[in-house]
Amino acid sequence: MTEHPATDSAMDQALDWLIRLECASAGERLEFEQWLGASTANAQAFARASAVWNSAAVNQAAKQLDTVTPRSWRARLRPFFKPMAAVAVILVGVFTFTNLPLRLEADHLTVVGERQRLELDDGSKVLLNTNTAFSSHIDKVQREARLYQGEAFFQVNGSRQQPLELQAGPVRATVRDTDFAVRLLDGVAQVQVQRGNVDLLGGGDARVRLSAGDSIRIGPKGFGQRQHLDAQKDLAWVQGRLVFENCPLSQVLDELRRYYPGWIVNTNEQLAKVEVTGNYRLENPLDVVRSLAHITSASMREYPALVILN
Repeated sequence: MTEHPATDSAMDQALDWLIRLECASAGERLEFEQWLGASTANAQAFARASAVWNSAAVNQAAKQLDTVTPRSWRARLRPFFKPMAAVAVILVGVFTFTNLPLRLEADHLTVVGERQRLELDDGSKVLLNTNTAFSSHIDKVQREARLYQGEAFFQVNGSRQQPLELQAGPVRATVRDTDFAVRLLDGVAQVQVQRGNVDLLGGGDARVRLSAGDSIRIGPKGFGQRQHLDAQKDLAWVQGRLVFENCPLSQVLDELRRYYPGWIVNTNEQLAKVEVTGNYRLENPLDVVRSLAHITSASMREYPALVILN
């Protein structure tokens, strides 16, 4: 195995900065900016470390360590929980973060920031959103499809007798002559109905029927509460837009990260709470970040595949 001491050193420093930035002074933030701009390796290492640091796997590992560690030691060890978990995740990252399994199973995949339009064998139309994996099998006997991850909008042809059966994580949807969207992220599905009806089957044979204007989430614990669909906002992505109304910047950035093929990092906790309203085009998510930085008076640093707000 070839060693890369410079890269390894940059990663060590990046992990150290992730800890320090949680309660950094103005002087330390300035020092961080100087370190980040000193080399491309530093910027790339911080981008990789940030992605791991904020991942669900690291957060879960930190929670587990917090559970099994004696209370008297937690305060002293807590700053090291995430770095320890991050190192473990980095070691297996090449396996856990690959989409190879999806490439073997799915018929259609979109990369980050891409949308793809499909027409199924029965004439139904599907719009795949960013970072989505999808398959379908339609013949004279059955109409079946599966959403492995991501988001899709369906305009289902109702000319056939048999319904379309769609499996998306914890839920199975049965539809006829219907326009609806399904999002599947981190094991949680969300179904939104624009036209027609959708019959849902969840764990334990729980069943729910949605009508036009309905939205619901389905997770490991089953169905959530039925919600009203605001199609102009909730389905804006179908038109290539992103619409927010009085939404915390942290949530806006979470959504933008789905479309940006790099890392968007916010190092200011107060900035994350600022509520923003806007209607943005998704063609260039970096322009959206620039606009958000402007309206929130945030400073913004741009590096290859990395944006930092403060």
